Amino acid sequence: MSDAAPIARRPLRSDEVHDRLRRDILSGELQPGEAVPSERALSERLGVNRHAVREAIKRLQQAGLVVVNQGGATRVLDWQTYGGLDLLGDVAPLLEGAARFRTLRSVAEMRASIGTDAARLCAREGDGELRAGLPAVVDDMAAAEDYEEQLRLYEVLWMRIVMGSGNLAYRLAFNSLVAARHGAGVSGEVYASEVTDVDAARAIADAIADGDEQRAAAAARTMLDRTIATAESLRVQFEEA
Repeated sequence: MSDAAPIARRPLRSDEVHDRLRRDILSGELQPGEAVPSERALSERLGVNRHAVREAIKRLQQAGLVVVNQGGATRVLDWQTYGGLDLLGDVAPLLEGAARFRTLRSVAEMRASIGTDAARLCAREGDGELRAGLPAVVDDMAAAEDYEEQLRLYEVLWMRIVMGSGNLAYRLAFNSLVAARHGAGVSGEVYASEVTDVDAARAIADAIADGDEQRAAAAARTMLDRTIATAESLRVQFEEA
């Protein structure tokens, strides 16, 4: 297990134990099928009490990263088989080369699929007040003084579109994608071709405000496909890294 220096003794620091084990699993330091060190061994190695270790293992089990066998060893699961989208922000920084490229492209493709349908649904089913307010968010984007503020407002625009779609699964996926960006798993610069094109954002907002689902879906797809193209343009750079 990596980074074996004990954690400073503080009561119930299960978060620290959880984060370290999670990192070791996602990075491959602990392989699928491998036994996680025992509670006693982890407690001694990390300098925390056994309750903290137990709580950390419970969280890993809930995330689909380990299986706890009563009377036997706790074993690592294949996170790509059992994990959820919430792992994205943690795993992306750990990947290199072709694996990192594939993850980036996967994110871009999922954004495009979800965003296109969310725009369509929002135009058809979204609350009238919410839809009517979307062009004002684009106005704020146009007036933003720097890229980070423009990016924040772009996320607000999409948050409202996804909310207006009425699709809970889309909302949860959107939350995970935003968390990945803020967790430094996916750089916000990847989305620059979308964020800085206020006219394209306005086309989406206006179509939704008008209740035109076909126009909204087409505008959204055109916009979101740009990041797929950006990801593809980085293929060689990642694969040679």
